[in-house]
Amino acid sequence: MPLKTFIREFGNISNKSPGRKDNHRRGRSHIAPEAASSSSSSSSTLSLAGSSTPIIEQGQWANLPPELLLDIIQRVETKEICWPGRRDVVACASVCKSWREITKEIVKTPEQCGFFTFPISLKQPGPRDAPIQCFIRRERETSTYRLHLGLSPALSGDLSKQLLVAKRVRRATCTDFMIYLKGDDFSKSSNDYIGKLRSNFLGSKFNIFESQPQYDSTAQSSPRSRWKTYLKSVPPKVPRISLNTASISYELNVLRTKGPRRLKCIMYSIPVSSLEEGGTARTPTAFANFPDEDPSPPVDSKGKKPRMGFNSTVCGKPPKSVQSTALALKNKAPRWHEQLQCWCLNFKGRVTVASVKNFQLVAAAEPGHNIAVAEQDKVILQFGKIGKDIFTMDYRYPLSAFQAFAICLSSFGTKPVCE
Repeated sequence: MPLKTFIREFGNISNKSPGRKDNHRRGRSHIAPEAASSSSSSSSTLSLAGSSTPIIEQGQWANLPPELLLDIIQRVETKEICWPGRRDVVACASVCKSWREITKEIVKTPEQCGFFTFPISLKQPGPRDAPIQCFIRRERETSTYRLHLGLSPALSGDLSKQLLVAKRVRRATCTDFMIYLKGDDFSKSSNDYIGKLRSNFLGSKFNIFESQPQYDSTAQSSPRSRWKTYLKSVPPKVPRISLNTASISYELNVLRTKGPRRLKCIMYSIPVSSLEEGGTARTPTAFANFPDEDPSPPVDSKGKKPRMGFNSTVCGKPPKSVQSTALALKNKAPRWHEQLQCWCLNFKGRVTVASVKNFQLVAAAEPGHNIAVAEQDKVILQFGKIGKDIFTMDYRYPLSAFQAFAICLSSFGTKPVCE
């Protein structure tokens, strides 16, 4: 039997087991914990801390020898290196908790392997050697922007993997680009909402906000209540805040005497040391969806924890100490082509249509920074037009797909004073 068929039959065998009594409680997308019927004599039980009452019993697939399980998942992970075949690796992580833990240990980050597996990969830095090539499709009627993995729609077709979706929302004094994992529910209370891009009234300055769970020590529940919440098919609603992780500014050009657009990005969540030799960027390992995974509470300049309500937003800038060590990006200056009578950049064939939106970003290193000259010349993010409402986006370390997508969305905003 082929290995792929063997893996896919795990779920069918498990669902046909006569001892299963709780199948009707789980949705199709639920990643089940180690739970099975009590009729299995070989299964072991788990108990809460300080309680002798067993509440969870491991399923039959959790009892496979670790060596065999490791070998199976390694073969699947090595064989399927691109989508849609990559979904078999995700299926392995959906069997039970023990499978999920081993799969997470085997699967590498985009910085190490250069491709995506789990949704958290969208918030992890890209590879150092070669960029990840994507394209953005703009839907004017619905003000929607979809990020796909692939060279272009013509080459990828229906096999392109949708990564992120953004919805443009015009407000009285600003414009928001709400970013989601999927395009099913365009509301801020959606579980797929991961952040937003907000512009000022003129469209010359933007801020990138990442959605994070809100810290609330009074809301911490007991271990028993947390386990009960975890066993539910629907994830619990956790109060969330929006943290300002980057700012984007376009230079004013009212008289149109300064040439193409000029922009600068300050990445507060990425230290400038990440581009130095041996430097690393922040690499999250999971979305914090449960109360016990909440990050440390934010602290203001006076050392006090701010009081925030449900779904509140932190719109202030990070402390000055963070701003001074943050990575700065600037657009690569184009050159004037005498024969074509236009400004040109070398996009290496990835951009085919001239547009004011086209740009390339490189590191803006100061004299005191220990960054090699070759590293300063590397294009970290490039964005350009290849057709009507079709744009390419190539990014690399230390940016993540979410950060690169948010920066590219800023180019779609109306900028009457920056053209």
